[in-house]
Amino acid sequence: MLDAEKGFREEWYAQPLSKSGPVISMAVPSSYNDITQDKDLRDHIGWAWYDRLFYVPSRWQTDKQRVVLRLGSAHYNSIIYLNGHSLTSHEGGHLPIMADITTKLVYGKENLVTVAINNTLTPETIPQGTIVKHNDPSRYPPGYFAQSYNFDFTNYAGIHRPVYIYTTPQTFIDDILITTDINGANGVITYNVTHGNTMIGPSRSGEVGCSMKLLDNEGDHVTSAMGCQGTIEISNASLWWPYLMSENPGYMYTLLVAVSDADGNLDLYPQKVGIRTLGWNSTTLTINNKPLYLRGCGKHEDADIRGKGVDYALIVKDFSLLKWLGANSFRTSHYPYAEEIMDMADKEGIMIIDESPAVGLSGFDEALMNKHISVMQELVQRDKNRPSVIMWSVGNEPKSNEAAALNYFRDVVAATHTADPTRPVTCVLNLGKVVSATKSADPSRPVTCVLNKPKEKEYAASSLDVILVNRYYSWYGDTGHLEVIKMQTVTEFSEWHLLHNKPVMISEYGAGSLPGYHMDPAWTWSEEYQAELMIRNFEAFDELRSKGYFVGEMIWNFADFSTPQGHTRPGGNRKGIFTRSRQPKMAAHVLRYRYHNLANDTLTNSQAPLCFTSVLH
Repeated sequence: MLDAEKGFREEWYAQPLSKSGPVISMAVPSSYNDITQDKDLRDHIGWAWYDRLFYVPSRWQTDKQRVVLRLGSAHYNSIIYLNGHSLTSHEGGHLPIMADITTKLVYGKENLVTVAINNTLTPETIPQGTIVKHNDPSRYPPGYFAQSYNFDFTNYAGIHRPVYIYTTPQTFIDDILITTDINGANGVITYNVTHGNTMIGPSRSGEVGCSMKLLDNEGDHVTSAMGCQGTIEISNASLWWPYLMSENPGYMYTLLVAVSDADGNLDLYPQKVGIRTLGWNSTTLTINNKPLYLRGCGKHEDADIRGKGVDYALIVKDFSLLKWLGANSFRTSHYPYAEEIMDMADKEGIMIIDESPAVGLSGFDEALMNKHISVMQELVQRDKNRPSVIMWSVGNEPKSNEAAALNYFRDVVAATHTADPTRPVTCVLNLGKVVSATKSADPSRPVTCVLNKPKEKEYAASSLDVILVNRYYSWYGDTGHLEVIKMQTVTEFSEWHLLHNKPVMISEYGAGSLPGYHMDPAWTWSEEYQAELMIRNFEAFDELRSKGYFVGEMIWNFADFSTPQGHTRPGGNRKGIFTRSRQPKMAAHVLRYRYHNLANDTLTNSQAPLCFTSVLH
């Protein structure tokens, strides 16, 4: 849009958008880019406008209900209006936007919600981008510009996750914090419930009471407790185990939390709880005091037509494929994923390295750091109670060879530990050596960042609890020379551990392949080359595992995905072991064989009857 401020100047939010000009129908949740036949909409940079009329019953006002509007995410900057008035705003995609709209509604009639979304990325946003203006009138039309950014996936835009209106009583559950532990055969749940009140005047917290009922995964009563803070101990507890580490992975209790006040207002919330512990030292990750080895992949929220929009059928399909592979984990590369995906990970026993949208960062000034910290606090607030989340990743492939990265990542990691002192923190790297360090505020969980710079000139890793490194030997370097993979991988990852005395793992490796393209002997872009590159990496991983400090492997990528147009990306990034339509390449069968062997193939021959249950709603 050449006139970026037109919608605000003409107050499009004051009435239905159809009265301000032509409109088109748009699915929510979805990205708007690939749904229509309009190239300009697919490539649009700037403000896009949504609206929806909805009816609110008078009974909600009569019953004195608190009403909340919640958007699962909108990318990137968003401003929300209700009935022509500014309601709230939010910077950053991938995380929820909430607003109390109780006093702003018209009850018994239709209401109008309008959302303006801007997908522009700048050096001050997370992730970062640049607007490139072309001022040569002999080559470009007036006002011509393009968006560039330092990451290799499409900057899809729109309302990507569900939009809800829900009600609570005037006294309501504001937050629940859960931590778990193991005491012999018993499980320990520590809880802290905070409550809010919409009554005018001071809150009389002494008149608010909390009660807990713990239910097992069949819905049967286990035990009860009173008080807004406390500890529950469960005899012979069923623990939350990862997939293929137990015959009953992903076991979840339900803590039914009730808050009530002297006026009889009662709010109930069923909080899912998985009982498990995490631990690590200089060589090892553990879960429930058992050594842990991550078998997984990087992923993307990405599919044909809907872009990054939530798709329940696709979620079920992807988890089915993960289990078919024998994977026990994945990274939410390179941003927080939908809560519906996280729910499935909890239920299925799939572990998650939960990653922020800080991909390819550079500059590292104080303003960017404060924004980064804010993002991590929002992410921890959303996902802190999930047993599947075993690690926080503060970013992917930052330019952490810049000296300013030392203090920057020290402070971001420290803030993440303050927000959640129960998990480790990391950052995915792609350098050669790591030099920054921040000690965990709680030695029971790690923090990381995915790295890719050389270890001799790297300033983020010393702040991390686990070292994650992306390496593409025989793809981006020594292309075609598969014989050097084992030597180079073993040498480098041994040096990372020697330098930092921390557990290390490879967070990305792989090669692109075009489905159906075959060459023997193996040749780049063939399915054979992708598969043979993996096998050479497996040889290195096994040698590193024997050294006792190599804690996991994650291939890049789960499935082919959309990228900006370019001469090196034929229809997108083709490093998937599945196609974008989720069909297996040769590489998927190779990885399945390895992952099930690593897990001792204990559950793959189960003859249990086929049953279905509703897991998403």
